[in-house]
Amino acid sequence: METGSIPVAGLRGNFDLQATLESGQTFVWRRDDGRAYESDDPAGGSAWYYTVVSGSGRSANGGDDSAENDVVRVRQRDGLLEWGATTDAEDLLVERLRLDDDLPEIFATVPDDPLLAEAREAYSGLRVVNDPFFPCLVSFVCSAQMRVERIHGMQTALAREFGETVTADGQTYHAFPTPERLAAATEAELRELGLGYRAPYVQRSAELVASGEATAADVQGLDYEDAREAMQAFVGVGDKVADCVLLFALGYLEAVPLDTWIQTAVAEHYPHCEQGSYEETSRALREEFGGKFAGYAQTYVFHYLRTRG
Repeated sequence: METGSIPVAGLRGNFDLQATLESGQTFVWRRDDGRAYESDDPAGGSAWYYTVVSGSGRSANGGDDSAENDVVRVRQRDGLLEWGATTDAEDLLVERLRLDDDLPEIFATVPDDPLLAEAREAYSGLRVVNDPFFPCLVSFVCSAQMRVERIHGMQTALAREFGETVTADGQTYHAFPTPERLAAATEAELRELGLGYRAPYVQRSAELVASGEATAADVQGLDYEDAREAMQAFVGVGDKVADCVLLFALGYLEAVPLDTWIQTAVAEHYPHCEQGSYEETSRALREEFGGKFAGYAQTYVFHYLRTRG
């Protein structure tokens, strides 16, 4: 295993590993102690988190461009982001955790208000992730009417049952399944893992990605609202799921997913943004949060309301 560390003080803005990885935006990371999403323990960031990554990039169909799997482990301790991996993981962590985002500059564009100020104070250093496309797509297809703990459990089960195994330092890890592997799974197999009515959506979306019929490349580069519409070529993807994938995997930092917690925020804190439809309410809240980086504000508010609200 290679090792290294990244000084948090050298980042532009703070960093909070636990808040970033346990805020309901990524489901490809696990905690060694198995306690992800169990509590809001302020010491939780010092636990080891791990993920399995495939290659260093993504192929046009939204999968990874290499069959080589690497284990990446990270924890936050004594002002350092410490890592151990089967590859040099520093650049990958910078990319996946958006460590090069300038948080002060981002929030300078976001109009402050009491709710957002409370969220920023509680979770200073939370960053929006940059996850691989296919795991992010599957995670949020599974998210309908589910708490984040259940979504996390589903993705863990999918990796355990259908993902390739990697051994590092005597430990066994599971990669997220490839599109081809999930496309070959039966609906019954997926339902046995608790996916319920979401099972055929996951299987069919995996088929689309594996065959190239619908890909991340079909979405990337489009204007935001066109990209949200294009995302709905995948089965089980409506406006909210599309916004989640755009925000957490494709770099559309203006996306504002309207889930139950954000709809509660609209009702109680931003009632003037309620416009009677997802598209118009999302647009109004995006403008309320300053436009370009509105997804950052959304992520802070979502995590704050879910854990403290």
